[in-house]
This record gives sequence, C-alpha cells and structure tokens, in this order.
Amino acid sequence: MTQASDRRRLLAAHPELLRAIRRGIEKEGLRVDAEGALVRTPHPLALGAALTNPHITTDYSEALLELVTSPDLSPNALIQELTDIHAFVALRNPGEAIWNQSMPAHLPAEADIPVAWYGTSNTGMLKHVYRQGLAWRYGKIMQCIAGVHYNFSLPETAWDLLSQGDTAQERRNTGYMGLIRNFMRHAWLLMYLFGASPAMSRSFLQHAGLESQLTRLSPDTYCLPWATSLRMSDLGYKSPTQSELHLCYNDLDTFTARIHTAVTTSWPAYEAIGTHRDGQRIQLNTNLLQIENEYYATIRPKQTAGRCERPNTILHERGIQYIEVRCMDIDPWEPAGISAETCRFLDAFLLFCALEDSPLFPIPGTCQESQANFARVAREGRRPGLTLMHDEQTIGLQDWAQDILTRMTPYAELLDAHTDDTQHLSALQRQHAKVQDPEHTPSARLLTALRDSGQEFHDWTLAQSQAHWAALHARGLPGDTLAAYDQAAQDSLAEQAALEAADTESFEDYVARFHSALVKAA
Repeated sequence: MTQASDRRRLLAAHPELLRAIRRGIEKEGLRVDAEGALVRTPHPLALGAALTNPHITTDYSEALLELVTSPDLSPNALIQELTDIHAFVALRNPGEAIWNQSMPAHLPAEADIPVAWYGTSNTGMLKHVYRQGLAWRYGKIMQCIAGVHYNFSLPETAWDLLSQGDTAQERRNTGYMGLIRNFMRHAWLLMYLFGASPAMSRSFLQHAGLESQLTRLSPDTYCLPWATSLRMSDLGYKSPTQSELHLCYNDLDTFTARIHTAVTTSWPAYEAIGTHRDGQRIQLNTNLLQIENEYYATIRPKQTAGRCERPNTILHERGIQYIEVRCMDIDPWEPAGISAETCRFLDAFLLFCALEDSPLFPIPGTCQESQANFARVAREGRRPGLTLMHDEQTIGLQDWAQDILTRMTPYAELLDAHTDDTQHLSALQRQHAKVQDPEHTPSARLLTALRDSGQEFHDWTLAQSQAHWAALHARGLPGDTLAAYDQAAQDSLAEQAALEAADTESFEDYVARFHSALVKAA
C-alpha cells in the first residue's frame, strides 16, 4: 500500500475532517459603463467602505471590485454566497456592470485609470500608496487584469494524521508546503482545463506595447491561436523584475526568509523612482518588493493579518492557515465567474496535491521544469501534439493530463463518500472530454464564439457581462439577506470613519512602524 493510499484511508476513517474542509473565493471584476468602458467614478457609497466591508472591496483600481466570500463548507454554499454578493452589487449599483472576463475592457489613458482609495486613515493610506507604487513600477494597465482566487484549508487535526513534525504547527506547515509543491508540479493542468483568456482587445495591446506578439483575429481582437490563458502568460500579469527572486518551497522558514530578503533589499530601478514626489509618498520603499503581497505567484501560503501586521512575520510566527490559488481565470459563462463544478474539481485537485507524495525541489527550492510547463500551456496549451517535461523526460500533454485525472479519481470518490456533496467524481469526469478534444476547453470555446458570432472580443464580453448583470438584478435577494448586506455596508462606513478619527500618529510614523513590524525568520 502506498503512502498516499494510507493517507486516504486515514481520512476515510475520520470523515468529519473531510466535512470540515473550508474553501473561499475572492473574485475580481472591473466596473464598466453601458459601452463597456472602465468607469472612473468613486467606489459606490451603497456598497460600503472598501477598506472595511468584509465582502466588497477593491483590488488595484477604484473600478476593480473584489467580492469576497466567507469560508464555506461546500461548493454549493460557496457559489450561492458569491452569487448573492454579485446580486447585491447589481441591485445597489444598477447603472453599471461587472466585466466578466479576465482581460480588461476598453481602458482610458493610463493617467486616467483611478487608483483605489481607502480614506484618510493610516491603514487606508498604506493600501493606497502601495498601489501608487505598483503604478510606478509596472504601470496601471497590467493591474487591471482580473481573476478568481480560491482559498482552501484542511482542519488542523487532519495534519496531525497526514503530516510529520514535533508540533501541530510544524505538521501543518509541512503539509501545506507539500501541497504547494505538488500544486506547482501540476498547475499547468488548471490552465489547460479552465484557462479562458486566449484573446484581448487591441486597446490593451496598444497600451501595453504587445501588438506585434499576437495574431489579429479581427480589427479590435488579437489572440494567440493555441493559448489557454494570456492572463497567466508572459503577456499578462507578470513582473520580469521578480525573476530575480529565488524562493524556496521546501520549508516555510526558508520561504519566509527569502521573502524577507526581497522586501528589505533595495532595487536600483525603484531607487531611481524614489519614495516621494512633490511632498507626497508615491511608494512604500525602494525595495524589490514594497510588501509581501507584491510577489506574483500562482499559489501562496497565507495567514490572516491584522492592522499593521506584516504577512511574512505572522506567517513565520503562526504558520500557514490556508493556501490561496491565484491562477484561475474568470469563467465568462458563469454569472459569478466560477461554477460549483469547478470548485468541486479544485477541491479534489487540492486534496490530491495534499495527500500525494511531494518530494522536495532541488536547490534553491524551486522547480524550473514546472514553471516552464506552466508558461508553455498558458501560451500554447491547445497546440496539437504539445509536449511537456516530467522528471526530465518528454511527455505528451494529453497523456500526462489523463494520468493526473486518473490519479485524482480516488480523491473525488473520497469526497463523494464522506461529505454531503456527491458530485466531485462527475466534476472530474467531465474534464476528460477537454483532454480528449481541446475544442471543449473554455479557451477554444471563447475563440469559436468570437468567430461564429463575428463579434469583437470587447463586444462579445460586454454582451455576456450585461446579460449576467440583468439576470442577477432580476434574481434579486431575499429581504433578510439584502438587509444584512445593507447593514454590513453601513457598518463598514462607520468603521472606516472610526479608524480615521482614532488615528493620531503621522502617516510617515505609521509607515515606519509598519516596516519595523517585519521580523526576520531565525
């Protein structure tokens, strides 16, 4: 009996642990007007304060909403809640829609893209200045790309059965780092199965200077013919500067030590920008990373941070609380941007990553082979006969994909047998059709829809987004649910006002205190 099957057997003997799995979603989306143009108005007051509303905030831009669920016990409950949040936004902000696609709508001139504003409290100003720094470092255009982040955790007592270590925290950290390594080995499969951004508007290309690298599909639409996710390719949300980072995923201590180095090491190009212009702070520092969250990754170990806490410090001190999958594209056919079926697949996939053997990566602790596979599938995953590298051997994408799906089967069966949701195996089995025929993938379906309809990428996406928005508005919400979201919005405004009233130290002193909260891993 293999170690992986031993771990499955242990979980099967403790089904309460499987039923205690938590998953959550953070879904981004640009607010657009009736023509599909990015709106430049402030965050709607009816949605509350972006700083303090736990369910409705903003990401980079004032126009880039981020809708956040609670940690839920089932995929159905998760999508129900995410859909409810979308419906609330539709009801309270009916004159706009959320752009339901990862690649942006038509954007204004870069100077006119509004950076998110969180009020005048020191906490709010820190978030705003950090985003100003992103604009100086990478430009605002890239920051308008949107996605779906999927959060996942096993109960701590599960790691006592599944992992090694002298303490509960050590076992939890070891288990999650093993999950992360396996995720990185196999994440290319998510790009193939769920990547939905093979095309983009010419206006984005012109802004980003990428027009010569793509194929013209129609006057305003460009694509890579075999791409699955331009968002996750080198043409999307990437930072060449961060290629200088060499993180280690073999253990949490080394991981946090290298993040610490990145957020404390000054970088010449950012030194040239400086931290202040005309008496105003324009970035938090000149380091390779202003803060830990600036590191772009397909998956992150996470720990909940409080006000003025440093994520890296509390991650080192308290350990990994959950993992955040960051590579999922928005599904343009789903009103909430992701389906319950996709969530079921992700749960089985992440359980597979957690329980399968996960050898350490070679020094320095990353896997170049895995990174190359991911990049190749993002750019040309549907290319006929595409091959990848697996343990330094060439393998066909279809063969490897079928092997992974087969190995995932016991995990889907485990979830079906021991949770209240019996549709994990069917969610997995539906993916076989995509492997057998790439035309069933979301990326191929989107290109087919553009060709068949004769529409531009922008017009097709706008029609989809407006149809979803109309359906969400018509769906409405039960009175008590609507009242609860209204109350949360009002409470968040009061909480932000209280923070602003209570702040007595200067912003510069607050920034210094924030930086001093960063503690180097021993």
